[in-house]
Amino acid sequence: MSEPQIIQADWTYLGGRFVEGVQVVVKADGRIAQMGAMDLRPTRVLKDRALLPGLINVHSHAFQRGMRGLGEQFPRELLDETAARGDFWSWRQAMYRLVLDMDERRMYELTRQAFEEMLACGITTVGEFHYLHHDARGESYALDDVVLQAARDAGIRLVLLYTHYRTGGIGLPLAGGQLRFHTPSPREYWKRVDEIAPKLDARTQSLGAVVHSIRAASIEDLVEIHRESQRRKLVFHMHVEEQPKEIEDCRAAYGRTPMSVVNERLAVDDRFTAVHCTHTAKVDMTAFLKSGGRVCLCPLTEANLGDGIADVRHILESGGRVCIGSDLNSRLCMAEELRLVEYAQRLRSQRRGCVADAEGNVARPLLDMATRHGAESLAIDAGAIEPGRLADFFTLDLTAPALRGWTPQTLPEAFIFGTSESAVSDVCVGGVWRRPAD
Repeated sequence: MSEPQIIQADWTYLGGRFVEGVQVVVKADGRIAQMGAMDLRPTRVLKDRALLPGLINVHSHAFQRGMRGLGEQFPRELLDETAARGDFWSWRQAMYRLVLDMDERRMYELTRQAFEEMLACGITTVGEFHYLHHDARGESYALDDVVLQAARDAGIRLVLLYTHYRTGGIGLPLAGGQLRFHTPSPREYWKRVDEIAPKLDARTQSLGAVVHSIRAASIEDLVEIHRESQRRKLVFHMHVEEQPKEIEDCRAAYGRTPMSVVNERLAVDDRFTAVHCTHTAKVDMTAFLKSGGRVCLCPLTEANLGDGIADVRHILESGGRVCIGSDLNSRLCMAEELRLVEYAQRLRSQRRGCVADAEGNVARPLLDMATRHGAESLAIDAGAIEPGRLADFFTLDLTAPALRGWTPQTLPEAFIFGTSESAVSDVCVGGVWRRPAD
């Protein structure tokens, strides 16, 4: 893009509501210069469209797109009377089989496919929580470069959340498919981060730091990597308390819960995002949020794996900031993720309007989770249509059958509670427009 764009949609989402007659000026550098009722000659007219800030997917394992349809059968003959019908841990074994069969070509195909499906539902940025590093020999980091290439080719903005993974459980060695996740030490981890950094596309790619979980590294590794991430001013993400067994194992090994370890051993700030927190105690969550920590929910994955339901009402009532991820990518639809945030709380509490703001609005805080709070979690200048922000947008097709009957006042709710990716039309990343199928 060499010339500024003047974009004019029928309606534009500003300040939590849809406004008519707005023009958005995008500079050649892919950022918003100004917006408002300026009576300029538009270079792009989006008729029968509503313009929104691009959605932010904070937590993805793109290669797990290859699990779609797998691990969803539970033959009785394989289960004795005391066995569960299937849980997170049995799913994980199926995922490891996918890992063992992965090569560079398959990794690229799955990752690009996942990224393109994200674009199709209005997601313009993905935080790729990337831990499948090695080829089949386990000797190189060949799959790291594959993720960067797949994001470039798909046209999505990428924050590569580069993951340290050293143990196969607390105090246990890696085994089987886990060997392809291996980072041998914090020193080697940061060496690899420094090797990746020059390969990033500066316009659309950046880095964040990750320790996979309390299961996948020692506390010493966790402390060291988190401290260095702060020195480098990188965001830091970590799976925390997705499963009761993780909490039980941590108590047995360290005498406290994973979130207690995080609160006691790390200097948590607003760059720290804890993923899932499905079983986090209120006292631990309150302390974490008070330090500035954020929570990423992955509602469809947490439902798929039978993880449980995080206490979102407590998080919000404690002043917490929630963002959204797609995790295993068994279904890619941000509207569906958002409505499940609210619906799961309704099932949990037998009440409606569980995430409503002070004005009783539910759609506005849900959209904030998928835009503003997601952008903050990944430290990118996106998530709102404002001067200086990245020109990342998507549009809703106002003629879509699922939106029939919409009004400017009900359009946010109609989108979240009544549509799927079929209502998404155009997608723009850094001022570059593309239809999801392009």
